[in-house]
Amino acid sequence: MLYAASAANMSTSSIPRQSLTSAVAEKLRDKIVRGELQEGEQLRQDAIANEYQVSRIPVREALRQLEAEGLITIVLHRGAVVSSLSPTDIVEVFQMRALLEAEVLRVSIPNLTEEHLKNAEEILRRYDKALWKEGDVGSWGRLNWEFHSALYAGAERPQFMAVIKTLNYRGERYIRLQLYLTREMERAKHEHGMLLDLCRARNVDGAVDLMKRHIMFAGESLRDFVVEHRQKQQAQAGKARD
Repeated sequence: MLYAASAANMSTSSIPRQSLTSAVAEKLRDKIVRGELQEGEQLRQDAIANEYQVSRIPVREALRQLEAEGLITIVLHRGAVVSSLSPTDIVEVFQMRALLEAEVLRVSIPNLTEEHLKNAEEILRRYDKALWKEGDVGSWGRLNWEFHSALYAGAERPQFMAVIKTLNYRGERYIRLQLYLTREMERAKHEHGMLLDLCRARNVDGAVDLMKRHIMFAGESLRDFVVEHRQKQQAQAGKARD
């Protein structure tokens, strides 16, 4: 149930109106993909319920939803913890993305309207602008997903899109961290611009080929980055213990 509260008494993190389970899941998902909740961090149901002013029931259901998406893992004696992706998992997730997104893009391009393309262009403009502002780091993953999904709007494949969106959630926090620390924004900007141009030109084969390469490069680069980043963290932890 949603606890009644006046606007004056409701905290800034409380959840109004919408389905409590979906709303709690959305709040927690956003914290995970933004990196506010780190991999391996424990999620306590009582603390979450207190923060969002809900009972434990929607919290428990939200955690199950996030587990199904692969964002958290239920561990014996520890409860819910934020999942981590192994280097092998990362490559597999991006391989799946490349296959599914290329197919959806192939179907979408012939049906893209000028309105669809203008929407994608506007999202890309905001995304490119955000990439150069460290204060906008939290929006990178969201805008990247909005741009990609805008190019798929002509496909009308809701089941495909649901799976693709879940795969994007799993890798988003790593992508943002990679962009932030390696500063590979220029490559992302260039390839997104090329994708939009190819879609506008109705060059289906060219756009599909670039999409596959764009996603696979991101996955392989991300795998290498995560390996190196974790090795550095382990080395720093070792020095701290000495």
